[in-house]
Amino acid sequence: MSDFELCVAQLEAHYGDFQALFGIDFNVSKGEVIAVIGSNGAGKSTLMRSISGLMTNGASQVIFQGEPIGALRADEVAARGIALVPEGRQLFPSLSVEENLIIGSQIGRTGFWSLQRVHELFPILQERRHQPSTSLSGGQQQMVAIGRALMANPDLLLLDEVSLGLAPVVIKSIYEALPRIIEGGMSAVIVEQDISKALSVSTRFYCLQEGRVSLEGKSGSQTREEISRAYFGV
Repeated sequence: MSDFELCVAQLEAHYGDFQALFGIDFNVSKGEVIAVIGSNGAGKSTLMRSISGLMTNGASQVIFQGEPIGALRADEVAARGIALVPEGRQLFPSLSVEENLIIGSQIGRTGFWSLQRVHELFPILQERRHQPSTSLSGGQQQMVAIGRALMANPDLLLLDEVSLGLAPVVIKSIYEALPRIIEGGMSAVIVEQDISKALSVSTRFYCLQEGRVSLEGKSGSQTREEISRAYFGV
């Protein structure tokens, strides 16, 4: 039996006639933080969508906790214990901050994360809990998106472009919260264009280029030149 919590095997993904992923092999161990790096259009978000059930795959192309989930719907994948913080946050604009957070708990999984604990992680969300979610700054909205995912009490957290468009001070605060998020044994996959930031918080990394894995290894084990070649293909 595999030691990995998540196993992606020979994953392919298409948007109509366009093929976005070509035979991706990707693994995550329990409690591990994996970074996925690559330029725009490399296939990073498509990989996250495939794992989370937003794109349908062959059942055995995605194995989670020993069970094939590649053909399941997104809500079924979430019920199994995978939560996605999507690129662009995708909050419900008609709902308050607190209502957006509570939606995350509707999947019905129990565990460490509750409204109180999300407020302890991001105190500003308690202060702004009755405000419309879209009235917050970009960084605060990202905190809501992370908190909503945590409210589902996942075993695996997928963070897609978590720092995109945010000020450096906000990015720093979000990444400083990461150890508290995963300290209970949660696994995490972080999709990130900031190579240094991604490698600083992860145990291993995968670099994607044009829908294929161009480099993988332990974070910090590769030279900048090796990563640059894998990232840009030059």
